[in-house]
Amino acid sequence: MLSVYSGQRRSDIVRMGRQHLEDRALNVRQQKTGAQLAIPIHPKLRAELDHLPSASLTFLMTAQGKPFSPVGFSNWFSDCARKAGLPSNSSPHGLRKAAARRLAEAGCSVFEIASITGHASLKEVERYTKSAQQKLLARSAMSALGHG
Repeated sequence: MLSVYSGQRRSDIVRMGRQHLEDRALNVRQQKTGAQLAIPIHPKLRAELDHLPSASLTFLMTAQGKPFSPVGFSNWFSDCARKAGLPSNSSPHGLRKAAARRLAEAGCSVFEIASITGHASLKEVERYTKSAQQKLLARSAMSALGHG
């Protein structure tokens, strides 16, 4: 849920905790870029966060009660995906791309998507969302012609 509703990298996901919640937003300084983001919390994510223990420093904890490392989180995620019968290349990065794609499918501009994902390059956002944007723009174009 953190990945899908925040669009953040694994290195940022594993550091997120209650200390990042402020004014109905996740306030995150991205580790890779240093970008400071205030991401509004989606109601579905809020519902999940409300069920987590409040004593933990991070939202995501290992079975041993310790915060995940980025690599440890990726390994755990891939193992869970494999056990669930998902494709062998499933990774947290795929959820970051899915978040960007879902925003594009909802009609968000590349600027709006970048405000969530923190991408410094709009070209990277466009690469993540190219197929979603194509479908959306094609529907809009046909609708403009009166065929949608």
